[in-house]
Amino acid sequence: MIKPKKLNNGMRVHLVPFSGTEASTVLVLTKVGSRYEEDNVLGGSHFIEHLMFKGTERRPNTIDISKTLDRYGANYNAYTGKDLTGYYVKIDAEKTNIAIDLLHDMMYHSLYDPKEIDKERGVIIEEIKMYEENPIMHLEDLLEIAMFKGSRLGKEIAGSPESIRNMKREDLIEYRDRYYVPSETVIVIAGKVPEDAMEQLEKTFGTVKEATKPASFIPFGEMPEQEKPKVEFQTKEVEQVQIGISFPGPGKRHDDVPALSILAKILGGAMSSRLFIEVRERRGLCYTIRASYETYEDVGMFMVRAGLDEKRLSEATKTIYEELEKVVSGGVTAEELEYAKDNIAGGLKLALENSSAQAEFVGQQELFLGEVRTVDERIAKFQEVTMADIQRVAGDVFNFKKIALAAIGPYESEEALLKHFPAIK
Repeated sequence: MIKPKKLNNGMRVHLVPFSGTEASTVLVLTKVGSRYEEDNVLGGSHFIEHLMFKGTERRPNTIDISKTLDRYGANYNAYTGKDLTGYYVKIDAEKTNIAIDLLHDMMYHSLYDPKEIDKERGVIIEEIKMYEENPIMHLEDLLEIAMFKGSRLGKEIAGSPESIRNMKREDLIEYRDRYYVPSETVIVIAGKVPEDAMEQLEKTFGTVKEATKPASFIPFGEMPEQEKPKVEFQTKEVEQVQIGISFPGPGKRHDDVPALSILAKILGGAMSSRLFIEVRERRGLCYTIRASYETYEDVGMFMVRAGLDEKRLSEATKTIYEELEKVVSGGVTAEELEYAKDNIAGGLKLALENSSAQAEFVGQQELFLGEVRTVDERIAKFQEVTMADIQRVAGDVFNFKKIALAAIGPYESEEALLKHFPAIK
């Protein structure tokens, strides 16, 4: 277990030095995303992320910010999720202090110029359209809307064109000030870490005033059984229909998450997985098919997503259903289990070869779990999973009375879509 350092204001810091690189990544994570938003700031977390690049008191416009980093060939960006917002700079380690100073300046001294806010409304609305017009990217949004209807998790991260048009500057600033506080922030510097890193952080992020811990999100709760699937679809003429099937499961902290991740790997995590072999290789019903287990703090989703020939959709969904049922009734083999464990361990080690990935690995554990395990400790949790565990979690999660479906294709109604899911009653 890796313990964080703390600045004088309580902000948590992890320094993750490793050899073989001349770069460092400075990552700042804030525990706020779209599931924290109230009606007056739907899409506000993402809007704020955009506005951080539009000028500060010391760097009055976008060009001033970009030139600061472009001069040194840095990689930099930001992202917003439903439960976090992240800002990062990857730079020559000798210039780490510049990255620290700039990120602090952007996050706590941005101008929120009304003219820039109005310009950015248009940018974000176009971004929303871009995602909606990309079937593969938009499918997961639709699947979460279906699964989490009635909760903030069922809202799209970027908001809607209407909410973005109506967003008020004062509401954005109040929302930012409520959540961009030391208790909700984690900083990670990974790679070639300068000796004076903590000193530089104390001079910048350490000056952020302590504040009352803000309200958390409203938990999703237990999903009740239902008479028919939850459904969300987009009517669109496409060459290839995109479908998604999902089931609710436990959140990040739950002991069954490693077993569910392995189950997803066995079913649809590689070209040798059960669904890939049965649906694509043996029957030729799809081009892509994959399974995954994704988590939030309080809830998870087991997802199967595929790009399919619309004319053979009923056969494909029946085949997917049968493969899920096989795991529930017959479990998995010892060979499949060991293969999946090796795949996950190898993939994790490969993914953590650079400073950016190391920073994310450490930062998100600290933010959501309040503790950081090493790579070996994480892998050990997967190694503990047994064949009986896999069959048990499959039985727990594959409850077809809690299923959610999403599709992008030539469907005008739920009924038109559901007729292609004959196995799901």
